[in-house]
Amino acid sequence: MQKTVAPALALAFAMGLGACQKQEATQKAVSTSAAPQAASAPSATTPPVDAGAAAPQPAASRPFDAASLPVSSVPLGAFPYIALPAGYVTGTKPDVADFDQVPFWTGDRLQPVEGRIWSAHIAAAEGKTFSDLELLRNIESVVASLGGRKIFEGKLPQAATDEMKEWPRDVVTRYNSGLGDIWNQPVQVFVVHRADRDIWIHLCSYQFGGGLLIAETKPLQVTAGLLPASELKAQIDKAGKVALQVHFATDKADILPDSQPQIEQVVQLLQQDAALKLAVNGHTDDTGDAARNKTLSEGRARAVVAALTARGIDASRLSAAGFGAERPVADNGTQEGKANNRRVELVKQG
Repeated sequence: MQKTVAPALALAFAMGLGACQKQEATQKAVSTSAAPQAASAPSATTPPVDAGAAAPQPAASRPFDAASLPVSSVPLGAFPYIALPAGYVTGTKPDVADFDQVPFWTGDRLQPVEGRIWSAHIAAAEGKTFSDLELLRNIESVVASLGGRKIFEGKLPQAATDEMKEWPRDVVTRYNSGLGDIWNQPVQVFVVHRADRDIWIHLCSYQFGGGLLIAETKPLQVTAGLLPASELKAQIDKAGKVALQVHFATDKADILPDSQPQIEQVVQLLQQDAALKLAVNGHTDDTGDAARNKTLSEGRARAVVAALTARGIDASRLSAAGFGAERPVADNGTQEGKANNRRVELVKQG
């Protein structure tokens, strides 16, 4: 459903399909035909919140909580909701993820935000001089029209940027275009608090360009289901292996409690066939450091073996190995493909 946009917020948005060039200084203007809709300006009966002024800082004993902000009910357009001022374009192909986790600085800590992500470098269109202040004032105006607040403005502390370098899945590299030069330039962080979600906006600009990172919280939709022992056996008999429906904590080898029923089915499989020996092999997608992925995949395989032996399965019937992203079963260029590549397989031995 399209929304009416106030003239002051008339925007042109570009999501080009060209090769991603991080931190380019300029790009030609792009067609507005692919522009997502910006949010409508608030009605006369709903005065806008001043996004230019930071929200009151919480006491040290009460860290920032997005739920403490006023709830916005302003109609939204299409994600990522914030479009660019006239004369500004995305200088890179935006990095978009249906579900990922990125950190936002709240003023007291790095807040992990999980959900949809949009990230891009912002540049001036051909013939336009880039103005970081003009870009900032426009973003502030749009956020205000959405009923959002600025929660931080300033340089990130070194402890925060150091922690971001170690963030899971190498997010600093993956979303470098949208993060901008967070090591040397000030940033502005905004939050739009909705009844069903929060929209986080990070802006970091300098003399010749900037980064814009937008995340919308969205609960993970678990689509994996339980494979009963009979189905595990059928797939192993047919293909010699089967991918388990086991879930782990983000970037960790900790098996989540909802995976216990699947572990029980593997135990049942092994109890029903005392001669069956299995290799438990862990795999990841290609996001992040290869060595880290291999270590993580091995840790997850070992965690499954440990869970099985804890239920009385003889350890001599099991082995564990991790292959990282070396053996994909789907295209890592799509989110669905990445999800399929993140797996633990049981492989029949002997």
